[in-house]
Amino acid sequence: MFPERFIQEGMLLAYGISVIFYFIDFLYHNQKANRIAFWFLAMVWVIQTIFLLQEVIRTSSLPIGTFNDGLYTYVWIIVTFSLVVHRYFHLDLFMFFISVFGFLVMVIHTIRSLQIVDSSQIPSMLNELLYAHIVLALIAYGLFTVSFIIALLYFTQYRLLKWKKGYKWLKRLSDLEGLEKKSFQLIVLSEPLLLLSIILGGRLGLQDRNGILLGGDSKTIGSILVFLIYALYLYMRTKGNYRGKNILFVNIVSFLLLLVNFFLFTTLSNFHI
Repeated sequence: MFPERFIQEGMLLAYGISVIFYFIDFLYHNQKANRIAFWFLAMVWVIQTIFLLQEVIRTSSLPIGTFNDGLYTYVWIIVTFSLVVHRYFHLDLFMFFISVFGFLVMVIHTIRSLQIVDSSQIPSMLNELLYAHIVLALIAYGLFTVSFIIALLYFTQYRLLKWKKGYKWLKRLSDLEGLEKKSFQLIVLSEPLLLLSIILGGRLGLQDRNGILLGGDSKTIGSILVFLIYALYLYMRTKGNYRGKNILFVNIVSFLLLLVNFFLFTTLSNFHI
C-alpha cells in the first residue's frame, strides 16, 4: 500500500507542477514553460494509463462500477483530452483551467481511494497533504512579501529621482522598469502556488474535528480574496497594460489584504489556529 500511496502523491506533485507552468505559459506565452507543463502532464497520463490497464485486465471491464472507479476514469479522460487540446489547439487559458479542475478531482480521488482500500493510511496521507498545503501557502506568501518590498523600493527610487537626491542609493537599486518587472514576475510564480494550496486546504478542511462545515471559515474566505485581488493585479498588468506606479499601488493594497488574512482572519478561524 505504501508504494501505491507514494505513486498517488507523485502524480499529484507532477500534476501540480504542470498547473504552475501552464499558468506561466498563459501569462507569458512562454514555449519553454508550455513544454515543461506538457511533459509533466504526460507523465501523469502514463502512470494513470498503466493503473487503468491493470484494472481492465484484472476485471475484464472498464473501471466504472463504483463512484471511485468512475472518478479515476474521469480524471484519466480529463488528462487525455488535455493532452489532445495541448497538441492540436494550443488554448493556453483552457489548459490552465482544465489542469486546475483535473488536479482538484485527482485530490478527491486520492483521498477516497485510501478510505476504501486502507483507511489506516488516511491520517498519514492527510498529514502529508496538509503539510503540502501549508508549505505552498507559506512559499506563496513569502514571494508576495518579496514582491511587496520590491514595490516599496520602486517608490523609493521614484522619489529619489524626482527629488534628484540620494544618487549613492540609486546605484544600489535596479532601474524603475526592472523593479516593476521583478515584482510582477514574483506574483506570476506565487499565484499558482497559492491556488494549489487553496485546493488542498479546501479539500482537507471541509469539516473540522467537530464536524462543522468550513466553507465559511474566515481564513479560507480570506485566502480566496487574496488570490482574487492578486489575480486582478495580473489581469490589469497583462491585459489592461497598467505599468509603473498604478500597478504597484495595487500590489501594495493586495499585500495589505494578505496581512489582514494572515494575522486577523487566522484568529477568527475555526480551523486555522
